[in-house]
Amino acid sequence: MKNIRDKLYTIIFESDTPAGKAFDVALIISIIISVLSVMLESVASLRALYREQFFVIDWLITILFTVEYLLRVWVSRNTREYTLGVWGIIDLLAILPAFLSLFVSGTQFLLAIRILRVLRVFRILKLARYISATQTITRALGNSYQKILVFLGMVLSIVIILGTVMYLVENGNNRESAFSSIPLSIYWAIVTLTTVGFGDIVPATVPGKFIASLIMLIGYSIIAVPTGIVTNELLHLQKGTTKPCSTCGNPQNDQDAVYCKKCGSQLDA
Repeated sequence: MKNIRDKLYTIIFESDTPAGKAFDVALIISIIISVLSVMLESVASLRALYREQFFVIDWLITILFTVEYLLRVWVSRNTREYTLGVWGIIDLLAILPAFLSLFVSGTQFLLAIRILRVLRVFRILKLARYISATQTITRALGNSYQKILVFLGMVLSIVIILGTVMYLVENGNNRESAFSSIPLSIYWAIVTLTTVGFGDIVPATVPGKFIASLIMLIGYSIIAVPTGIVTNELLHLQKGTTKPCSTCGNPQNDQDAVYCKKCGSQLDA
């Protein structure tokens, strides 16, 4: 029994082996088929024509994923670590909606969450060289979150204030105004500030148009602020992961580099 568990563990968890790689590729193909099925099933005309086919595909893949999840739990070196880990939770969420749909109508469309499991392709394609870049971005976002939260708080204050003012200006004595409530006016302010501009609510008065123009200008002014904050953190982190050349002054050498990329001189240890 132990030998069987070890062999299954190698196939399921180790993509370095031919069998493990084939297993992961087959798993990803199944995930893609499942997600496409869910997406196409949401189209009323296709659902009416191929309801039975969609049902069969969804449940075949659900059974496949259920068996796969149970096998992962069984062969895992640390069952608790897997079931409570990110991958274990994602694997479980990939099958729960199908069973919930037996009791709650409409939850089968949540099966689209299976697309998250395609992230396993990173292991198959050997993209480990991108892990350091991913960690750098993650650290930059982590270092920036306080500044971004302050920025979002300021934006929220702006849209609440200007949305309320817009309600007072546009509503006034005109009970037929599109700005019929403060929450609706705040929604309009958010849409306008982000330069989306659905056009479902439009100011009719001169003061309202002036406020709208003001919000548009503010939107263009602040829309790049979060990008600037994160970029600044990325540059700060990048400085800590490079090694300058004392000969030519090139600062863009990797931290573990021995020779300069530009002049070829040996770098200081």
